[in-house]
Amino acid sequence: MSGTPDPGRLAGLLGAVDARGENGVTLSVLVQVASALPVLAASAPPSGPVRDVLAQVLDGAATLALAATDAAAAGSDLAGLGTEVTLGPDEVVVDGGKRWITTACAADHFLVLARHKAGRHFSSFTWVLVPADVPGVDVQAADSHLLTGGGVGHVRFTGVRLPAAHVVGRPGRGMLSFAQHMGTERLAGALWAVALTTRVLSDTKVRLALREVDGRPLWQDASVRRRFADCLVQVRQLRALCDSLGTRVVRHHDLSAAALLKSAAALAAEPVLATCAQLQGADGFRRGGVQQTRSEAAVFGIGGGVTELVLGAVADHADKVLKELRS
Repeated sequence: MSGTPDPGRLAGLLGAVDARGENGVTLSVLVQVASALPVLAASAPPSGPVRDVLAQVLDGAATLALAATDAAAAGSDLAGLGTEVTLGPDEVVVDGGKRWITTACAADHFLVLARHKAGRHFSSFTWVLVPADVPGVDVQAADSHLLTGGGVGHVRFTGVRLPAAHVVGRPGRGMLSFAQHMGTERLAGALWAVALTTRVLSDTKVRLALREVDGRPLWQDASVRRRFADCLVQVRQLRALCDSLGTRVVRHHDLSAAALLKSAAALAAEPVLATCAQLQGADGFRRGGVQQTRSEAAVFGIGGGVTELVLGAVADHADKVLKELRS
């Protein structure tokens, strides 16, 4: 694996997994294939424990969890994380905690972002590969009824001692590596948003065709059709944005393109799912119905960066975006 996923294959994979209708499972697949694996693959040496784990994960023999969001800082403030790694010539020691980690409860290994020196500079952080079964690792399931199947949990590392070969990549390049590959996760999130909203729209259309008011299917109501069409336009626009920016994100690490995709996914998913929820009426409240999906889809506006902050990044690149729009 080169560490550079193909956008088309990524879309196909997420679409196939989303078709199961288990959003927690889709989230766990997304984080593993779009973030954890690319980071690990890009930094794995030719031999050693990191390379061995990479091979096991690629073969499906092991599960990897990306442990970045920290217990000591807000999710959007990675530079403030408190998890520490003490680097020695032969051994490293990991202490700290991670919160809301996808696949935490099912992971065989954690790819942990930790600081090796004080300060908020990007060179203060390093990746460490921590086996889930070593002494000092404690995993607790998150107290939530949403995204079941995603294995979301909190992880505590207390004096975890590992051979120095468990450091992933060069010390001090952890945050840089994460930033380079964060765009792929944001692209994957947008692709998943397309698959999920398309699935919910398809289900909604079937229900509108079957449900009648005064002897006529709701689907024939002009106002219903207009609202549904508005949703189709929004999802089609998001898909077009994925198609046009996907390669730039995964091959050139274009952070402005990734910010556009992340923002667009959140801004499209919420109104589309809200409309579907209203059109489905009471049916939307059934177990596993669109009202639950709508709640779980809030992850598009939180995971990988809160929408408001990501929009700030879009504004930072306003001149570049405007230039592209004129070309």
